[in-house]
Amino acid sequence: MTIELEGRLAKAEVNVRKTMDEYLRREDWRINANANQGYSLGGMVLNVAGKVIANYWLDEIYTPDIGEAHRKGDFHIHDLDMLSGYCAGWSLRQLLFEGFNGVAGRAESRPPKHLSSALGQMVNFLGTLQNEWAGAQAFSSFDTYLAPYIRVDDLCYDDVKQLLQEFIYNLNVPSRWGTQTPFTNLTFDWVCPEDLQDQVPVIAGIEQPFTYGDLQVEMDMLNRAYLEVMQEGDACGRIFTFPIPTYNITPAFNWDSENATRLFELTAKYGLPYFQNFLSSDLQPHMVRSMCCRLQLDVRELLKRGNGLFGSAEQTGSIGVVTINCARLGYLYKGRWPDLLQALDRLLDLAKQSLEIKRLAVQEWMDNGLYPYTKRYLGSLRNHFSTIGVNGINEMLRNFSGDTHSLVDAEGRSLALSLLDHIRTKMQDFQAETGHLYNLEATPAEYNLSLC
Repeated sequence: MTIELEGRLAKAEVNVRKTMDEYLRREDWRINANANQGYSLGGMVLNVAGKVIANYWLDEIYTPDIGEAHRKGDFHIHDLDMLSGYCAGWSLRQLLFEGFNGVAGRAESRPPKHLSSALGQMVNFLGTLQNEWAGAQAFSSFDTYLAPYIRVDDLCYDDVKQLLQEFIYNLNVPSRWGTQTPFTNLTFDWVCPEDLQDQVPVIAGIEQPFTYGDLQVEMDMLNRAYLEVMQEGDACGRIFTFPIPTYNITPAFNWDSENATRLFELTAKYGLPYFQNFLSSDLQPHMVRSMCCRLQLDVRELLKRGNGLFGSAEQTGSIGVVTINCARLGYLYKGRWPDLLQALDRLLDLAKQSLEIKRLAVQEWMDNGLYPYTKRYLGSLRNHFSTIGVNGINEMLRNFSGDTHSLVDAEGRSLALSLLDHIRTKMQDFQAETGHLYNLEATPAEYNLSLC
């Protein structure tokens, strides 16, 4: 199936002189719209290209109804300036087992034998794959999968800390398109997960005489080193923005350990780490993948695809995000709940259409070689979610009720839960209709909605 581009008339044009002058004179507000991107030559290239690509999506790829809904602010289609998918979680185990290779004409690496080369390949992998995606690139079980290298190399703590310091510095270099730092996320198990405890690590093709479950000392050493490097910051004491760490809190988490104290001191100082809470929950660490600051994927649905959790969970992510402008719905349909839900359903249907179109487009471009490393290490978007977000529900309630209800009162919360249940039911219908995975996200507010 191909994307039909013929016969469509462009509805927007990019004024080349105006676009260039606005950036060079710092008159374009977009220069400061992304905290991860500053005024630079690379930023200018991305700014100019982004305007062209956004109009290409809206006028040539999406239907007129979808383009109009975005431009009017009924919803926001994220990352229109990127001709790519949103975010991806990768299998660190696959990278360590196979090495960084497989793209014709590019330098190839064998599977790493040492912690230094493993971390180096991770930096190269994340930096390269970031250029093929708009958002976060994630690895899970960072401490579990790297612990074997510490034992095999018989590394002391100072060696591990030095290597992690180099790793973190290298991931904070602005090497991504637009002179940006790659947006990276690492998930730490802290304690070896049950599904990996009895598995034998393989380093450079050689099975090791121990299991992942035998390596708690090495995991503790790695976690201590990571926390201390993040706590110290760079040469000026500035916080490292990336990689964003997510820590799994399970019943096995040792709250009284020295590492736990370091973790919570870092949290108090910077507010940096995120926590995945598995206490009093039927979820297990292998069931959830953290992609970035807001997106959490429940990968239990992937079990139904026959690949097993390990085979597919780490190679998932989101193809794209569309955020519904709930505040506007409350304003337009004040006091008319059935009409609000009807309008919401129309926007949800358009969001679904846009995500299905994007999935088709990105998969076709991948097949044609536009994302060579994604094609090598992923190949298919079959396990990627389509993400629909909501924004401004409190403002929706205030607008809808004439400022008599909000999330702080029982009736407002009841309406909000009713809305979310309605959206969840629709998304379940979308999954059944399309055969693709959908998830609901609390997306951050975007400039497009603030202008509407």
